[in-house]
Amino acid sequence: MTQNLELSQLMLAKVENYMQDVVRRLDNPQYTGLQQMLAYHMGWHSDNAADARGKRIRPLVVLLVCAASGGDWEVALPAAAAVELLHNFSLIHDDIEDNSSTRRGRPTVWARWGIPQALNAGDTQFTLAHLSLLEMQRVSPSALVDAARLLQETCLALTQGQYLDISFETRDDVSISEYWAMIKGKTASLLAGCCGLGAIAGGANPQQYLSYVRFGEKVGFAFQALDDILGIWGDAALTGKSTESDLVSGKKSLPILYGLSKKSEFSQRWTQGPIKVDELPEIIRLLESTGAREYTKAAADELTEEAIQALEQASPRGEAGLILRKLAGNLLNRTF
Repeated sequence: MTQNLELSQLMLAKVENYMQDVVRRLDNPQYTGLQQMLAYHMGWHSDNAADARGKRIRPLVVLLVCAASGGDWEVALPAAAAVELLHNFSLIHDDIEDNSSTRRGRPTVWARWGIPQALNAGDTQFTLAHLSLLEMQRVSPSALVDAARLLQETCLALTQGQYLDISFETRDDVSISEYWAMIKGKTASLLAGCCGLGAIAGGANPQQYLSYVRFGEKVGFAFQALDDILGIWGDAALTGKSTESDLVSGKKSLPILYGLSKKSEFSQRWTQGPIKVDELPEIIRLLESTGAREYTKAAADELTEEAIQALEQASPRGEAGLILRKLAGNLLNRTF
């Protein structure tokens, strides 16, 4: 396990340096403020840098899939940097759209610099992501075109997912099938894209490529379903998540949509207006009585099994394959 840990840490250190090099292209006195916004958002100038940066799971997945496919993972560094820059572009814009003034315990970019400049920062990060990918020159021209197309398709899916998520806020007739369409874009598409980019860089055959993409997508689905459970029944002391947020904010998560579909006491109360904090114990009880928790957990379990099957079908190799299996296990075994 020590060697596994060392490989993961080496990958993460390399991709962090690579992303910083990409952002340094803004080195120019005229753009100091723009570079500062990106560095701040990425957690590069912070006393609590580790917390501000997040876990960097997505670029790690790109590099692990590349190596597990039999390739040199350093070839995939431009792609790994691209997906993390793309992910963080989406976070900057999501914070604006969701009116979120804090992220990871710090003011968001728009809260510090205003919405217009935050939009510029997000757009810059989006563009740098695509420029980074084009530096993946140690693959064939056709593979590079495939990778560029995949990144664009992932961007489109992310935007479509965010559109659906926002549109759901003003609708009372959201179906469970629509929920999964939203999650496919907002959560699953980027993990699927990470796996696809790693497979392309690693020279995976077509069947392996499809298996890796399916693995990433199913992990995204399962992760979100588990997250929805944590958003209501999770132990806030262990997860760091507030169990008030989903019900009080009116978020249409999977257990809530299931509960609403049952036309129960829960659904009757939901239609009467926003849930108040002091109502939560009773509202949670009513929701659980519909079978919403069991339904969501069963869906997560099924998706987890499908993810594991897809990963085994991809036949990941060597040390990277072992780490990839362990990472999947960590992502899909959440604390309740």
